Amino acid sequence: MLNQQIGNPVDRQGTHLPNVGRIIQCTRRNHLIELKRLINELEWSNQHILTLAGSRRRSNSLQKQGPLGVQQDLQTQNSSHLNQQALTSNTDMSKNWKAADIPSLAGKRILITGANSGIGYHAALKLTRKGAHVMLACRDRKRGEAALALLNADSPSAHTELVILDLASLASIRSFADQELAKHRPIHILINNAGVMTPPKRLETADGFELQFGTNVLGHFALTALLMPALELATQAAADLADRPRVVTIASIAHKKGRLDFDDLQSIKRYSPWKAYQQSKLGDLMFAFELDRRLRAANSRVMSIAAHPGVARTNLFQAANYSSFEKAARDVMGHAIGIFLNTDAEGALPTLYAATASSAEDGGYYGPQGFQEMRGESVGPAKIAPQALDTAASAHLWQVCEDLTNTKLM
Repeated sequence: MLNQQIGNPVDRQGTHLPNVGRIIQCTRRNHLIELKRLINELEWSNQHILTLAGSRRRSNSLQKQGPLGVQQDLQTQNSSHLNQQALTSNTDMSKNWKAADIPSLAGKRILITGANSGIGYHAALKLTRKGAHVMLACRDRKRGEAALALLNADSPSAHTELVILDLASLASIRSFADQELAKHRPIHILINNAGVMTPPKRLETADGFELQFGTNVLGHFALTALLMPALELATQAAADLADRPRVVTIASIAHKKGRLDFDDLQSIKRYSPWKAYQQSKLGDLMFAFELDRRLRAANSRVMSIAAHPGVARTNLFQAANYSSFEKAARDVMGHAIGIFLNTDAEGALPTLYAATASSAEDGGYYGPQGFQEMRGESVGPAKIAPQALDTAASAHLWQVCEDLTNTKLM
């Protein structure tokens, strides 16, 4: 095993942590090439992570416990790490807005896609604690039920429900939307959070779209379009700015290197895991901005806001069919991310801000303000790549999304 081959350094809590540099020195040549490619694709290096070590240690020096997800006993980590992490996620995270500033959400119905783990789960946890009725939209029933059980254990009086929704299937999206609209109840906040990240081989959705573009962009476009009547219904009871319904779309700093290839949006001619992911995240951000423009033009009171988590350790980092070596290498990087950058609980803060803060603006894009926008110590306006502001390309993308999903939005 990888940890048996390498003498691992020990962190301040006595936990053995693999070191990327030593792995490179000790692996066979073919593994070295694979790991080097992985690090290059991730677009940050071991040196960047080590640069953050000093400031991260200082910011945590007053805490008695080390980074959650690292120091916990392995026998309890799988069942309880989500809630334990969230309980302390506000500690020294933000000198300004923090999750404790979320107002009462009693009576509000919130739908979160991909809510069974990671950022989606932690957003659900905080919103549930504030009294919201949270719908966990999950593809896998078993994982969704496990997340629901954790939420209810944390807050026995929580108003939560599990809904089965596969964003890689337009039939699943339409079926869920039909059931939801039949209830004639408002949706106050829609959080388009679920995503697919860098599967090594090109995969397709049930409808034949490239999996990342089909799920991250087309799936959320169709869901938002079909649920817009429920969002508009929520405007009727919106007394002030803070009560206006919101569509929150989760983008990524990866959008900065993204390019929309309208001649090959489905990556049929050539597939690159990271280029396809970057394109999908650029598409998400452009969708959020274009939705805002169209909502304003229609004098709608629904808000469209985007957010990104920085770099957070979520299951997106491991949720693909990688080789055993690459899975081990990604786990190494995941540990480093959780220690020096963001846990998934911390990564949820920009999402919570976009979804609930009264200071969040129409068409805003928010993220962490720390090192290269990767850390979540405070939340503020995020940097936007020029291509995300191309209104002509955004309008074209919108039309493509309508055509491919056979849905009309605004």
